[in-house]
Amino acid sequence: MRPWDVFTSAEAEIRAMVADPRWQALSPPDRAHVLAARILVTPDGDRWLFGAHARWHLHDPADGRWRLAPPPRGTRARQVGHPAAVLPDEVIPQGSDFHAEPGSTQAFVGPDVPESLTERVRVLLRASGRRSELDYPLTAFDEIFASDVPSTVAAVWGTIMWCAYAPAFDGNERLITVFGEYLCRPLPGDEWVRWLPAPPLLDLTTLVSERLRAGRPQAALRLAAVMADTAQILLSDTRFRPRALALLTMVEPMLRHQGIDDAHVDEETLRQAWLRRRPARLARATFVESDPAAHFSHSVYDLVDTLRFTPDPPAAAAALLADLSDSQRSLPALLDHRLRMAYEELARAGLTGTSAREQTEPDGFPVQGRPGGVSTAPAPVAELAPPDRGSTAAVLGAAYAMGL
Repeated sequence: MRPWDVFTSAEAEIRAMVADPRWQALSPPDRAHVLAARILVTPDGDRWLFGAHARWHLHDPADGRWRLAPPPRGTRARQVGHPAAVLPDEVIPQGSDFHAEPGSTQAFVGPDVPESLTERVRVLLRASGRRSELDYPLTAFDEIFASDVPSTVAAVWGTIMWCAYAPAFDGNERLITVFGEYLCRPLPGDEWVRWLPAPPLLDLTTLVSERLRAGRPQAALRLAAVMADTAQILLSDTRFRPRALALLTMVEPMLRHQGIDDAHVDEETLRQAWLRRRPARLARATFVESDPAAHFSHSVYDLVDTLRFTPDPPAAAAALLADLSDSQRSLPALLDHRLRMAYEELARAGLTGTSAREQTEPDGFPVQGRPGGVSTAPAPVAELAPPDRGSTAAVLGAAYAMGL
């Protein structure tokens, strides 16, 4: 039985309130008033609010803003009042944001992709590979696939990579090795880890819109169907599920109502049309496309949260963030004050930017539970020594999603 935790208790209470049908009937000021009465204060004076997107927000004493930050679970805290009028709208739950699909920050190094999922992708890929490249020319992902590969194959690949939280794969992961015969060059990385680029949604809409411009709407529908079929397969793995669901909600209307996207012959116009179809509850899954600033904040939250096994998660996260290039010195302003202070301490020591990377690039660290398995990662991850395979994969995935 887990020990009682004040943050977990407060979170459960607020979740129950937002799930209550009466929440939708409350005005924004009333919602703010209810939340303001449930703010927690830790002994160090930090104020914590469980709010929008079913995530914790930390009050920044420097500018009064509330920033996304995972709480120090296990720490003593007391409930205090807070002026409701100063709670900004962006921290107030709307309701739909509390129904977001839970996902996983784990990379695909350590915990394997389920064999049944891989086999279903292999069957779909084989069928897609039989299409003619003349009917399905490769208009995106041409840096990965040979010129005679049909775009139906690229649609499978692109869907997998777009839906992945962090496309860092075990070098021998069958889910990517099944594409071997179609590749024009070796994938980046080595036999331990393949560091694969996460494509923008624009690459997927480029495949479809090119066929629409060419006057081949049925071919465009086939490509959309391949994406939907791939996303449907990916739903069984939480590392894919949130974005796979989002992609299905964007693509399936095109399949159910043929002709709905025929006028969107420009890839960016089609991308915007797809994003408009995404329901509010899946907004966080597509922040990478619609709100880069929010995506960054949530990615930092994920990174700090994966480091909760450390004595000081913000300091551990700062050690990782130190490897980010920040020539404009804009990063500190985006961080909560605990993380900002830890990062600025590293900056004063000259350990941020490329200087930190030069001093901390390792050969790798073992993935526990798999004899002989080794994966490469930023050195701070190696030094942290995550306690198990799952924790290692989570830190690796969160760090890779941050561009580390």
